[in-house]
Amino acid sequence: MGMIEVDLFTDEVDSEEHPEAKKVKTLLEAVAVEFGSELLAFEVNQGTVAFSFDSDELTAEVLKML
Repeated sequence: MGMIEVDLFTDEVDSEEHPEAKKVKTLLEAVAVEFGSELLAFEVNQGTVAFSFDSDELTAEVLKML
């Protein structure tokens, strides 16, 4: 599965533990459940969020929205 990378935050958001990053992770996990999928990876580096799912269909849907 490929990783999706999106610049979502300012550089100050540099950890998965940041409150804004936690909100995004929770949202992605909920979307994954709706698709019968799982969030496999979630990383935050200087405002850029990288994540992947175990479903090609869900990954394609997310890419369409972006």
